[in-house]
Amino acid sequence: MITEEVILPTLFQQQRLGSIGKITVVSRRGATIEHLRQVFPSEKFAGFPDPAKVDSNSSQAEGYKDAVKKLPKPGVIIVATPDHLHTPVILSAIEEGHHVIVEKPLCLKVNEVYQIAEAASKNAVYVLTDYHKRHDPSIRGAKYKYLLGELGQMLHGHAWIEERREMPLKHFARWCEESSPFEYIGVHYVDAYYFITGLKPKRLVAFGQKKLLPQLGKNAFDAVQASIEWEDGSVFWVQTAWVCSEHNSALTNQGLQLLGTEGEYWADHKDRHCHFVTQKNKYEDYNPNFFKTFNSWEPEEDFEVRGYGYESIVQGINDIALLYQQTAGLDVNEAHLRRKQIIKKLEPKRALPNQALIGTAVNEAVRLSLANNDHYVSFDSKMNPLLS
Repeated sequence: MITEEVILPTLFQQQRLGSIGKITVVSRRGATIEHLRQVFPSEKFAGFPDPAKVDSNSSQAEGYKDAVKKLPKPGVIIVATPDHLHTPVILSAIEEGHHVIVEKPLCLKVNEVYQIAEAASKNAVYVLTDYHKRHDPSIRGAKYKYLLGELGQMLHGHAWIEERREMPLKHFARWCEESSPFEYIGVHYVDAYYFITGLKPKRLVAFGQKKLLPQLGKNAFDAVQASIEWEDGSVFWVQTAWVCSEHNSALTNQGLQLLGTEGEYWADHKDRHCHFVTQKNKYEDYNPNFFKTFNSWEPEEDFEVRGYGYESIVQGINDIALLYQQTAGLDVNEAHLRRKQIIKKLEPKRALPNQALIGTAVNEAVRLSLANNDHYVSFDSKMNPLLS
């Protein structure tokens, strides 16, 4: 879904702008390639597996390995697989020396974060987690005000992010039992709190409910909530679900509230005070900020995509282009050293593995709490979750 609705439109636009060249889409099934060719009939991209050569419904589970090996440099690999399948694809890319952009979360286990970080450091490879909420102007505004000291010291916060039931029943039907609404979307706001404050989590307790989805044949959580205590003693409550009514006026209910000793922040990230009522789509809450198509300002273009979902991916592409530009013509050792220097400079302001660790640690801790009768889970010095 994210590939069709955000990633590919972004890449096709960047291709038209001349910032990237050939695009290859790799999936387990040729049927996915057939579908994407129908959705984007005028766009040029290679597809694997080729549905003309194999049964379009047969699974080519490790086909990505061949595609990774064949990708020429300069290149970039964007990982948009189900969350529990991120790590092998990322490690395969790093092994071949390719830079990576991966949809959030980076992975689901803390030890895998360290595997990825170690491999990336050894090969001087850039691995960016696409936490696009960091690019939301309303989140950036909260960070700016917080760093100015206008909110004072954090006391507590509340985030809500809930999606329609089409997510586990349609889009993620093959793998919703391997994930949860917290791991898939709640982690956005865990990262947002970390991004805004720079604080690390100290301990948490999680709760989950399985009422609707099991009745529909899916042994998956309908909803998951977590209360997270941070190192400064502040508390952040995150509520998530993916069984909202199919008649909801937007795919996602979402928002964030923060209270500090000197100020407060409140934003409904679903209601941007913009909506449509049409015969075709009935009532729609319309978010112009995330990812939308608009008429282009350019004389030779009819349409363009814009929004913080677009900016987040393009930031990664631009960073990777810089790495290649800055190392062009250098020998292997000099290029390796120069890449390390550039990545180190970018690290404080990017969701590279050392920052993506926080979201993964909280996700793993939430799972541990749920599996142990909602017990508290703390973190050691390396952010490994521990039952309290």
